[in-house]
Amino acid sequence: MLNEFIKCIEKFPERNAFCINGTYYKYSQFAKIISGLKDKISALTDPSIQTIGVTSFDDIETYASFYAALFAGKTFVPIDPSNPIDRNSLMINLAEIKVILTSRIDDDVMKMSKEFPWIKLINTKGIQSSAIELDVPDSKPEDTAYILFTSGSTGIPKAVPLSYKNVNSFIDAFLALGYNLDENDRCLQSSDLLFDLSTMSYMVPLIKGACVYTVPEEGIRYANIYKILTEDEITFALMVPSVLNYLRPFFNDINLEKMRYSLFCGEALYADLITEWMECVPNALIQNVYGPTEATNFCLTYNWHKNKSENKIFNGVICIGKPMENMEAVVIDENYNLLPIGEKGELCLAGFQLTSGYLKNPEKNDNAFFHFRNDGIDRIFYKTGDIAYQDDEGDFFYCGRKDYQIKIHGYRIELGEIEFHARKFVSPANVAAVSYQNEAGLTKIHLFVEQLNGNNEKLAEYLKTKIPPYMQPYKISSMECLPLNSNGKVDRKILLNYIKDK
Repeated sequence: MLNEFIKCIEKFPERNAFCINGTYYKYSQFAKIISGLKDKISALTDPSIQTIGVTSFDDIETYASFYAALFAGKTFVPIDPSNPIDRNSLMINLAEIKVILTSRIDDDVMKMSKEFPWIKLINTKGIQSSAIELDVPDSKPEDTAYILFTSGSTGIPKAVPLSYKNVNSFIDAFLALGYNLDENDRCLQSSDLLFDLSTMSYMVPLIKGACVYTVPEEGIRYANIYKILTEDEITFALMVPSVLNYLRPFFNDINLEKMRYSLFCGEALYADLITEWMECVPNALIQNVYGPTEATNFCLTYNWHKNKSENKIFNGVICIGKPMENMEAVVIDENYNLLPIGEKGELCLAGFQLTSGYLKNPEKNDNAFFHFRNDGIDRIFYKTGDIAYQDDEGDFFYCGRKDYQIKIHGYRIELGEIEFHARKFVSPANVAAVSYQNEAGLTKIHLFVEQLNGNNEKLAEYLKTKIPPYMQPYKISSMECLPLNSNGKVDRKILLNYIKDK
């Protein structure tokens, strides 16, 4: 990946690499910033420093910091300084971060700096080299390129290390799908930088000489996406489906004739929504792609057909398709038996894009990863927790979650993590978080608590200090006693009847 990026710098020095909040940055400019930041990282004298934290701001220095860490032979970890201190503390400790690059010294960064005084902060604003000096480091395929974090049911985020082998395998498999991206393409980067889809959105375009258009932090996010899509004539976009729910009222005014590829990932993609969206992108290949962070972005793909009758749909959800190159998918039962065609079970993944396992979490590794022999070959598979089945043509269909893990705006959330923190506040009272779709088709979280007695606002404020905004319950309700089923467990189906805005 880095070799191809250097080739683009040499071939397209005066073409735009980024457009950030209306400002364009050429490949040569971007490379000089990377060079300067790489020198800063390389000058660190502590040999134990391997992991570099990078605050996730929407500016050229942040993106350059990711690349600078890689060119310095280090591992980068995106960090949102506005997230609760407890959460960032867990991330910093798990990843053993001693240095953080930041382009902004705001109140959140200062608060984080005071909380972790042993961390060296490097202000990246204005740093650049007078010349481009970038060489690919002597990294091994198994070395970790970056670490991302996913929600954990115990309240502890899970650290997912992605190696150079994982990343390069994803890029090779992505390009093998037949995309003909080039220097004339304008690519949308609409994902939070802590979300795995963002890495694809700012890495793949830059090995083809394309320009990456990022979404400004200020203003209404979906209004900004709408503006960029239409005014900048985006040709390639990977978005979470929930974006379309917000754009839907404006579909009649959207005509993106120059859009060539429209991809969706991170949530169930509904056929009725795409049937309407396809009128907005008449010349685009619409693709539903699937994959967890543990498998490096996405690893299954399905092309939407303009003739609706040709499309494969289950319960209104578009098929997730077939595995990409060097990836494998199987459906198993609770006893790890391979299930026959058409039978539902847990979807499991193996292949070059699969992480080697969570950092410092042997219990989770034992539960999530397992050896499985298929077609005479023993491989390590990952249990996605998604229920799926395969048809006789080899396509897979997503049928829902095995547990209470959900996705909102592309973020993977375990309801158990919300319950974990809520219980800390109301102990020993019982709690239950349930997800539902409101009338607009948006996924929401409703938290039920036994005998909360008017402390809703206090609990809400407490949760703001423990979990990120996208995990906050939409509403908190108190009940005398949570309903139980015949097994003595909280009956979540009954709880759904108490939600009024479904």
